[in-house]
Amino acid sequence: MVMAPQRPEVAPISTRLRPFNRILVNVLLDGTVAALAAPVARWLAAPQEGLLHPLWLLAGGAITLLVSGLPFRMPQQYWRFSGMSDMLGITGASIASAALFTAGLAVTGYPLPSPAFPIIYALTLIVMLGGLRAAYRMFNVLGRRSAAQRRVVLVGADQVADLFLRAIDRNDGSGVRVTGLIGQGTNQAGRRIHNVPILGHVTEIAALLDGMAQRKALPDSLVVTDPNFRGEGLSRVLDAAEAHGVEVMRAPVLTALTPADRVELRPVALEDLLNRPQVPLDREGMDRMIRDRVVMVTGAGGSIGSELARQIASFGPSRLVLVDNGEYALWRIDVELGEQAHPAARDIVVADVRDAGRIERVFETYRPALVFHAAALKHVPIVESNPCEGLLTNVLGTRIVADAAARHGAQAMVVISTDKAVNPSSLMGASKRAAEMYCQALDIAARASGRRDAMRCVTVRFGNVLGSTGSVVPLFRRQLERGGPLTVTHPDMRRYFMTVPEAVGLVLQASVRGAVVVLDHDESGTDAMLRDGGIFVLDMGQPVKIVDLARRIIRLAGLRPDEDVAIRFTGLRPGEKLFEELFHGREAPAPTDAPGLLIATPRVVDLRQVSAAVDRIAACAHDGNAAEAIAALTALVPEFVHNSTGATPTDAGEAASDAAPGTALGRERLVS
Repeated sequence: MVMAPQRPEVAPISTRLRPFNRILVNVLLDGTVAALAAPVARWLAAPQEGLLHPLWLLAGGAITLLVSGLPFRMPQQYWRFSGMSDMLGITGASIASAALFTAGLAVTGYPLPSPAFPIIYALTLIVMLGGLRAAYRMFNVLGRRSAAQRRVVLVGADQVADLFLRAIDRNDGSGVRVTGLIGQGTNQAGRRIHNVPILGHVTEIAALLDGMAQRKALPDSLVVTDPNFRGEGLSRVLDAAEAHGVEVMRAPVLTALTPADRVELRPVALEDLLNRPQVPLDREGMDRMIRDRVVMVTGAGGSIGSELARQIASFGPSRLVLVDNGEYALWRIDVELGEQAHPAARDIVVADVRDAGRIERVFETYRPALVFHAAALKHVPIVESNPCEGLLTNVLGTRIVADAAARHGAQAMVVISTDKAVNPSSLMGASKRAAEMYCQALDIAARASGRRDAMRCVTVRFGNVLGSTGSVVPLFRRQLERGGPLTVTHPDMRRYFMTVPEAVGLVLQASVRGAVVVLDHDESGTDAMLRDGGIFVLDMGQPVKIVDLARRIIRLAGLRPDEDVAIRFTGLRPGEKLFEELFHGREAPAPTDAPGLLIATPRVVDLRQVSAAVDRIAACAHDGNAAEAIAALTALVPEFVHNSTGATPTDAGEAASDAAPGTALGRERLVS
């Protein structure tokens, strides 16, 4: 059956005529005003002649304005949105109309009321035409303000506040009325933007809200307009707002503030509270490292692996090989990358990093130049419950991938490690430390060989990432959706946090820096530390108390901790510590020549020794002998103090809370 082609839908006649009707109304109103302006201007120029004028004077005024207004598009003006550009058009049309009307009087022999008549007529037209539009706009603004609106105070950058105020003014349905501004510049208090007063500086936010409360003038919301306002300053605003029960929202991004759209405020994101200065990244170096090369990512379906795939794809590799043991996780990142404007050529490989034969065939097929190894079992309690699986994946799997990469000509392998590998108390952390040691030994051997084709093995260590699979933030959000309670293991527990895109950007930064081949003797301090087994450590800032994080999430949802949503302490789980550390207590963090990166030089082991230890661990794990495998792991990682029961170090923990996490004092008190 052949169906007739569908005819395109035609808009109703009433809809198509609507713009024409509006233009016709503009013509009639402007013509009427111009007709009245002509006798008014004549009377102002010659009051002694009275107000009686011939009718043709009215017609002449209307006709000359309508003709003069066409080049300035006056009939198309939208009165509700009249602004400076419209006033300039009115001014030009008025001057042209006055000149044309005066010329008409001269041609017909009608005497001018006075020599100043052309100027008076032009000014009269400007005042009457502009005043009519201004009155219309004011009527609309007052009509909107009479409706119920949410009162807000803007916090942040002046430029964005200006754009936000313009969008509010032009949006009938915004439901928002701005009552004040709190700026970030100096000496701004008392000034006004669009007639909205600047109340003070953002550092005075607590005192400003206290004063508003005394005057009973508190706003319904504080709206942060600066997209870069975050960290400690934003936390100060949230604390001051919470004391008065005022919610804090974010303004839309600059490109979203268009007059035609509804102005949508959005909640403050938890990531905004991390006090993280923007780190300049060596994107040119990343481009040189990745472009037109085959790049492999293991664990590509996980939080870190998938973000690595996204950022690597943006640099144009010749082929991106995504390896993971989970089919669904691979499918998700594959679909996402395929929807990009310029998708990179990629292959999806389902493989287990513990399967040496399968990994060997994958490397033989693709021969990647760069390998990013993110595959691991990372959840501490799960690895504690499945020790042999965790050791096989994290220790043996890392060696299998590293050896295959080296055999098949990879230029560099980047291994993702964790802060839990420092003074580990969990099997997960100890297994990652063992993986670090193998990669350190492999890299030392490659650098010592002096061969330019020897594979560099770069290890990057960092803490928790916000929103990653299995992390505390998604757990808190799920618990909050169910009404709570939010569960925290211990009131003193602290962790380092970083956003996933930021962590991956710095991983790529470390890759560029660590994969540099240095053969001459005039090497930098960073190169010397790498040659000695140095490990890159991301600058994570200050650790965050988990209970504070829980309270902040509750507040960002507009609720009150301990009142609307409870927080329950459940006790440490097996393998957990109160404080994670980025450096060993006797291992001073050293800066590098790359921003955002520090370097650690922990204890190293000869490659043959660590290989023998990995063989012993793998053999015991394959046999299901967890006790022997853990004993072999402890022999390799002597700083491993296994907290297999999740015991809370009460006295030591209270003492350690006085010491900074990561220091020798804090570590010794914690495990004593």
